[in-house]
Amino acid sequence: MENKIPVRFFIVTFLWTWFFWLVPLVLTEIGIVSENNQLWSNFSLLFKVIGIFGPAIGAFVSLYTINGKGSIKNHLKLFISLKFGWKVWLAILPILGFSMFITWIFPEFFGEERLPSNLPNIYIFPLYLLFMVIFGGGQEEIGWRGYILPFLEKRFGLIFGSLILGIIWSIWHIPLFFIPGSYQEYMNIFAYILLCIGLSYFFSWVIEASGNRLLSGVIAHGAINAFIDLFPFLIKDSDAKQLRFWIYCVFMFIVGVIIVIIRTHKKRINV
Repeated sequence: MENKIPVRFFIVTFLWTWFFWLVPLVLTEIGIVSENNQLWSNFSLLFKVIGIFGPAIGAFVSLYTINGKGSIKNHLKLFISLKFGWKVWLAILPILGFSMFITWIFPEFFGEERLPSNLPNIYIFPLYLLFMVIFGGGQEEIGWRGYILPFLEKRFGLIFGSLILGIIWSIWHIPLFFIPGSYQEYMNIFAYILLCIGLSYFFSWVIEASGNRLLSGVIAHGAINAFIDLFPFLIKDSDAKQLRFWIYCVFMFIVGVIIVIIRTHKKRINV
């Protein structure tokens, strides 16, 4: 792998995503369409989903233009295996789920009201998890950790590679902070940056621990987004303090930092 970072990945990723996220917002803001129009609301949701594929599109364009035909197929082959090992499966599902559950329930001891689940029942969760893996954020990992992170880690090291990607990843989400109805509408941007950095470290470890089986990162990303709706940590009120959200962001940031420190220490020992 060359030390040169394929900047075209970021250009294509941002152009693709921000186009599909900002066009509905701009058209609504200037009054060409009404946000109360149900048909337009459905189109806006479709645009939002299509925009999430930006990192994957960025990876495919970079692979094709840099490595030629067949490179996309070879890249996707890395996603097939589910043989992650028990530690990775434990981290992806039980541990992520339990940490989200604690974040959801813990503030009640300080007088916070319980937030109702956004899912009709727990039995629908497996299907919802599958949906989130494919369409609800999991597919981002094809580009973020699956493609560009190795370039950043080679250039800047384990700590700064994921740190840089975490910050870029959070910036990539900025249009969502202005789109009514999105989770980011109720989030503090600084807490969100901490969360993205922590998750960047976490997803990077998941992929490495699974033997570089990239599907592990895809499932981990989708699982987190699915657990958010099963055990919600956001109050849909722009004036709310969002105690649960802050707890989870700080928690995942600390977990991510601990993980990357341990990984760095092990690599130094093995050198």
